[in-house]
Amino acid sequence: MDTLAGLIADRSGSAPSAVYLEDARSERLVTYSDLEHQTLAWATALDERGIDADATVVLDVGDPLSFAVAHLAVVASGRRSVPVNPQGTWAETLRTVELGSSQAIVSDREEPGGSSVPILRPDSVSFGPAGESDHDPAAPPVSGSAKPSGSVILFTSGSTGQPKGVELSEAQLLHVARAIAEHNGLTADDRGFNSLPLFHVNAEVVGLLSTLVAGAALVLDRGFHRTGFWELLGERRITWLNAVPAVLAVLAKSGPARPPEGLRFVRSASSALPEAVRTAFAGIPMIISYGMTEGASQITATPLGEEPRAGSVGLPVGDEVEPRDAAGAVLPTGEIGELWIRGPGVVTSYFQGRAADRFDADGWLRTGDLGHLDADGWVYLAGRTDDVINRGGEKVYPAEVEDVLLEDPRVREAVVVARPDQILGSVPVAYVIPADLDLADPARPDADRRSLVSDLAARCEAELPRFKRPLDITVVDDLPRTPTGKVQRNRTREMLAEQSPS
Repeated sequence: MDTLAGLIADRSGSAPSAVYLEDARSERLVTYSDLEHQTLAWATALDERGIDADATVVLDVGDPLSFAVAHLAVVASGRRSVPVNPQGTWAETLRTVELGSSQAIVSDREEPGGSSVPILRPDSVSFGPAGESDHDPAAPPVSGSAKPSGSVILFTSGSTGQPKGVELSEAQLLHVARAIAEHNGLTADDRGFNSLPLFHVNAEVVGLLSTLVAGAALVLDRGFHRTGFWELLGERRITWLNAVPAVLAVLAKSGPARPPEGLRFVRSASSALPEAVRTAFAGIPMIISYGMTEGASQITATPLGEEPRAGSVGLPVGDEVEPRDAAGAVLPTGEIGELWIRGPGVVTSYFQGRAADRFDADGWLRTGDLGHLDADGWVYLAGRTDDVINRGGEKVYPAEVEDVLLEDPRVREAVVVARPDQILGSVPVAYVIPADLDLADPARPDADRRSLVSDLAARCEAELPRFKRPLDITVVDDLPRTPTGKVQRNRTREMLAEQSPS
C-alpha cells in the first residue's frame, strides 16, 4: 500500500484479530482491527473540532499505546504529527505549538494547563486484553483515498539558536520502514520490544512502522528497566529487541547477556558498540546501525547474520553515503571526512527552509557527522564536525582516541572532548565510565582508579601519536545524556569550560 491509511486497512482486512501493539506492563493491547477503527475515530474527532485537513497536531502523550494510535491516526488522516517529550515542561510543549503553527494538542497530562489551541484527550480510546475490543464493529474502515498526504515533523533540541524542524513525508516514512522490515527479515510471526522514547524517529519508524509493514507485533514499554529485563522479554515471547548502545551497556554490566529462547537478533542504533558490550552479547545476532532524523531513521546497518566489523555501523541501506572534505570533494577509501547522504528517505530541506546551506542541488545532505568508508563500503564514524579538537593546528578525532580506551575490557564507555587551553587552543581530555560502576564510587580506594587511569594512559602512549593522547583521564559513573542515552558532548564541554581558568 502507498499510504498509511491504506496499509492499516489492509492489515485489518487480512488479519483483524492479530495483535499489533502490547503494553509491556499490563494486558492492554491493540489488534489490527482496533487500530483501523481507532484511527478512524481520531480522524473524526479532529474533523469535528475543525482541525484543517493538513494541519499540524502536537502529540504530548506519555502512555505508549495512546501515543502510537494517535500518532498514526494524525498521519493517516493527512495531517502533520509533531511529537514532543511528554516528560518535558508544558511551556516547552507550547513553544513547539508555536514553532509548528499547530492547530491542536493531544495530551494525557493530568493538568495540561492553558493553551491557545484545542487540547484533545486520548481518554476516549481504551485498550482491552486479548479477546476484547472497544470499537464498534459496524464503524466504517479508514479510507486510503481522498486524503492529503500526512507527515511527521520532528524538532531538534535547539541548543544553539532556533530549533530546526525535520518534516518527513508519509512516503519517506513508509519507504524507510519497508527497507528496515526487509533488512531485519521481519514477518507476521515476529514480536519486537521497544522501550525507546516514542517521540524520537527511531521508535516511530524502526518500531511502529516497520512492525506495521510486516504485520507483526510490537511490545511497548515506557522506559528501560534493567531489573527483570530478560525475564520480561521471555514472558512476552520477544523475537527482536530495539535498543541503543547505552541500554546494551547497562545490560552488559551484569555479564554475558541472558536472552530468552526465540530471540532472533538485537538491533542497536546510532553508533558502533564498545568491545566490552559486544563481548557480553557474543553469540547473539546483532544489527548495528547508524541513522538520523533527516534520513527517517536508518541510513546504514550491518547485514543480519553477518558478523559486525569492529567500530563499523554497517553498509548503506537504501541510501548513498559519501565522506567529503571541506570543499565538498569526495574522499578516497580510509580518509575521514564529513558524511553526506542522499536517498528516497532523506529530506531535501528543513521545515520553513532553515539551514538551507546543508543541502546541495543534487539532493545531498551534509550530516555534520564525520567518518570514513573501508574498501568494502562499510561505514565507520569518527564523531561530529564540531567535536573535532584542534590542538595547536593538529586535528584530533575523538572516536580514534575513544576506540583505544575501549580496548580495555574494564571500560564500558569512553568520551573524549576538548578542554580550552591558553597556548594550544584546546586539548583532548577523556572521561571513562568503568564496566564496574563501583570503581567510580568516591568511597572506593583512589588507588583502584589510579591503576585504571595509569593503564589507559600507557595504552594511549603505545597506540597514539603524542598530540592525540588525552591530557587527563577521569573515571566517572555517568555523564549528561539525551533521552535516548547519548552523551551530550556540548554539555560536557561546557562543564569543562566552566572549570578551566580564564
